[in-house]
Amino acid sequence: MPSEQGTFFCGTELAARIERVETELISTGSTAASERLGAGRGFVIPLAGGVAAFAEDGSPLNKVAGLGFAGVPEVAELEEIERLFAERNSPVQAEVSQLGDPGVGELLTGRGYRLVSFENVLGLELDGERAAVVAEGVDVQASGDDEFDAWLDVVAEGFAHPDAQGVASHEQFPAEVIANAMRDLTAAAGIRRYLARRGGEVAGGASLRMSQGVAQLTGAATHPAHRRHGVQSSLLSVRLADATAAGCDIAVVTTQPGSKSQQNVQRQGFALLYTRAILVKD
Repeated sequence: MPSEQGTFFCGTELAARIERVETELISTGSTAASERLGAGRGFVIPLAGGVAAFAEDGSPLNKVAGLGFAGVPEVAELEEIERLFAERNSPVQAEVSQLGDPGVGELLTGRGYRLVSFENVLGLELDGERAAVVAEGVDVQASGDDEFDAWLDVVAEGFAHPDAQGVASHEQFPAEVIANAMRDLTAAAGIRRYLARRGGEVAGGASLRMSQGVAQLTGAATHPAHRRHGVQSSLLSVRLADATAAGCDIAVVTTQPGSKSQQNVQRQGFALLYTRAILVKD
């Protein structure tokens, strides 16, 4: 929380809270995918305070997350997780916070996991009242079920054409897989959807999930034709205002290091809380 100098400090307690909320999101989305497919291929397995999850082939939800705040996994537990991923012809991807127990990284690298990337977790303290600030010519509204396809189309299109600024993501997903993950998360995880329009056209989409006082900014994308016109910052501002009104005390967002998304949220006052190392075992 804020230090005496007024900066936003993240200790292990706050990091553990954020990681619990992230684990909850992944678990809920993966469970929804398993129920949708009904083939017994997916799984959600608690692991040392975190989770190992598999939703479907190629899904961004296939990962190990939340480790490092409730002890280090037993070797036998990891062996079973690795076996399950191998059966599905999928690498194991573990996302490990730098504020977690260092023993997790030592264990994973000792088992042949490779460091392939990093992602930044940024946060903003929410208190008092916050008014939404929307760029000129941009309109942002909560998106209803009747607009789900329009929202899904613009989000998938935006993710399919990532911004080139900063460190590129180590992974890319087909539009169909992104659409499935978004549909599962929206249906099961209590995610709110938002649409931005510019000049009457759908220009961007975003989502927000709130749990345990944490407002997760769970994704935002701008159609390539409408970038650099304030769409992304407008979507961010509206979600922050809604999260504040709902009583959340912190907003968090995950970005690629040095990306345009990171630049946008830092302009709105977000601070870097910690970094996750992305470790993969094939």
